[in-house]
Amino acid sequence: MSTTTTAHSGEPSATRDETSGRGETGPAFPDGFIWGAATAAYQIEGAWDEDGRGRSIWDRFSRLPGKVADGHTGDVACDHYHRYAEDVRLMADLGLAAYRFSVAWPRVLPTGSGPVNPRGLDFYDRLVDELLAHGITPYPTLYHWDLPQLLEDEGGWTSRDVAYRFADYAVAVHDRLGDRIRTWTTLNEPWVAAFLGYGSGVHAPGRQSPAAAFRAAHHLLLGHGLAASALRAAGAAEIALTLNLAPVIGTGACERHDACAAVSTVDGLLNRQFLEPALRGRHPLDVLEIVARHGGLEHIEDGDLEIIHQPLDLLGINYYNPSFVSCAPGAPGDRVYPGSEGIRFDRPAGPTTAMDWPIAPSGLESLLLRLARDYPEVGLLVTENGAAFDDVVRDGRVADTERIGYLDGHLRAAHAAISAGADLRGYLVWSLLDNFEWAYGYHKRFGIVYVDFATQRRIPKESALWYREVISRNGLSYGSQGDR
Repeated sequence: MSTTTTAHSGEPSATRDETSGRGETGPAFPDGFIWGAATAAYQIEGAWDEDGRGRSIWDRFSRLPGKVADGHTGDVACDHYHRYAEDVRLMADLGLAAYRFSVAWPRVLPTGSGPVNPRGLDFYDRLVDELLAHGITPYPTLYHWDLPQLLEDEGGWTSRDVAYRFADYAVAVHDRLGDRIRTWTTLNEPWVAAFLGYGSGVHAPGRQSPAAAFRAAHHLLLGHGLAASALRAAGAAEIALTLNLAPVIGTGACERHDACAAVSTVDGLLNRQFLEPALRGRHPLDVLEIVARHGGLEHIEDGDLEIIHQPLDLLGINYYNPSFVSCAPGAPGDRVYPGSEGIRFDRPAGPTTAMDWPIAPSGLESLLLRLARDYPEVGLLVTENGAAFDDVVRDGRVADTERIGYLDGHLRAAHAAISAGADLRGYLVWSLLDNFEWAYGYHKRFGIVYVDFATQRRIPKESALWYREVISRNGLSYGSQGDR
């Protein structure tokens, strides 16, 4: 397993860790470093038809034949809607200081706009109060892919109007919860929502149109800007945006060329397409050329960049693995990257997760350092990082040593980036609970807590107990799994 092991000045000298029995204490994180976990509404809440909740695009998509493994849906999921108090007590027992959750738009505005559903907001009221009562800071995300179906019927994110409806929804949530919440995240992974939902169709709403994907991407960013401005006007203290970002690494001949066209193109489509408008108020010209070839630029209006480019206090980073590419004339490219024709997406040898994703902790370090260099004005927060493995309960325990190694390696990479100057303020593991994993249904387990979906029993995995030790010492152990 690839890990970051370079020593950095300023680290404390090694001492015997008497509490863990795992060896000597290792890299310590800065005072005040935020330790937490993350989830998303549709993946855990269940209660899909209770208390006035409207239908979302995932309610519809999961019922379409062949779209989700074994016809699974999020109708029940982890039943968090009814078991939130139990789950918060579990968070407190693990020592979490922060909990990132998402608010379900169709719970708050069942039709996507119009009158607020007070019973939907009541749930988040109870959740936030429960978190605060246990000393856990709530970090809500306003959009984690569950668009109200009625808005999709009117065009979804390909319609400019949805961006304005999103801002209205953001204010409605803030009006109820803003007295207790400091940091508001507008969107989670707009690349996924646009290019998996509207481009390749493997996510809801299941459309397959490159032009629709680029339109959706722009309107998601527009919605972010409108919501950020409205939240700030309503008194929100901090605004964040969460992106799925990854280093793009050239392979083969591309590995030897600093200006590899394949690397630049994919980096533009995955990273710069969102970073540059949000943080610099400009579109990357190479990305605009691709957008123009796939449906035109008519959806981009004068003044949009000024709306999108709102001051950000935090950039949320969801990191799982790098993207490996090489130039391959004649290759069709990848359908989730319109404009990647002539590019091959490679799979290097090495360890992978149960998702068949490469395990590359060094990618997190390089990503954090790049962001610190290119966008030094914004604080960084790892809002998702984790791995699915084939977890099994034996004698009431889940010995997920592979996950411990994965997390340890990535935390060492994060520490190395901090030591090199990155303003990384915290780390939120994905995920607190095993849950509904989108098109994979319940077959992929990312949680540090095992969920028996038949009984809803929660079993903290060995990784959860390991993470509790990390949090308690605010650092890692030299003798832990990730060094092996």
